[in-house]
Amino acid sequence: MEDKFNLTPEQNLFLAKKVLVTNVYNGAKLEGINVTYPETQTILDGVNVTTLKLDEINTVLNLRDAWKFMLSNIDEEFNLEYLCKINSFVSRNESLEWGVLRNGKVGISGTDYIPEIPTREEAEAKLDEILKEQNITKRAIKLMLKGMRYQLFWDGNKRTSLIAANKIMISNGKGIITIKEEFLNEFNKLLTEYYTTNEIAKIEKFIYDNCIFGLEMN
Repeated sequence: MEDKFNLTPEQNLFLAKKVLVTNVYNGAKLEGINVTYPETQTILDGVNVTTLKLDEINTVLNLRDAWKFMLSNIDEEFNLEYLCKINSFVSRNESLEWGVLRNGKVGISGTDYIPEIPTREEAEAKLDEILKEQNITKRAIKLMLKGMRYQLFWDGNKRTSLIAANKIMISNGKGIITIKEEFLNEFNKLLTEYYTTNEIAKIEKFIYDNCIFGLEMN
C-alpha cells in the first residue's frame, strides 16, 4: 500500500479545518443520524434544528468537539490516553461511561461476534502493535478498523476510531479518511463481514480506494 497523498502537516491541517462540517456530517451519517448537511451546518452555527431529537443534535456537537480536540492537539503523542480523550468527547452523555475502557460485555448488531472485555494492558499492547505498521496510511486504516472491531468503549467506537485514524493521517500529511454517504451501505456491509470473519483485506482496500482524499498539489 502506498500513501495516496504527501502533504505537509500544515497543509493537511488546513484542509481538515476547511472540511470540518463535512467530516462531522459524514460521522453523523456513519452513526445512522438522519441529519442533512445544511442541518449539520446550522447546528454547528449554534442554531437549534427543531426537526431533530436532542440526542441527535448532541451527537453532532460531540463529533464537532472531538474533531476540534484532535485538530487542536494534532502534535501530541498518540497513545491510549489520547484515544480515551477522543471518546470522552464523542460519547459524552451518550453511554454508561465515556473516555474509559468498558468493563462489561457488548454485542454488535448483524453479527454473532462478541468482542472481549478489554483490559488496559491488552488495549495498550494491541495499540502498540498497530502503531508499528511502517506505512502511515495503512497504519491509520488498521487503527480505524481494529478499533471498531475491538469495541474498547461502551459507545462511539466507530466515530472514535475514525477520528483517531485521522490524527495519524493529518499529523503525517497523508490526507483525510472520511466515508461519504454514497459509500456508506457498502462500508457497513464490509464492516459487518469484517466483524464476523476478522479478515481485514477487503474492507481495507475499499477504504483505500474510496475513502481517502487530500489536496492535489502541483
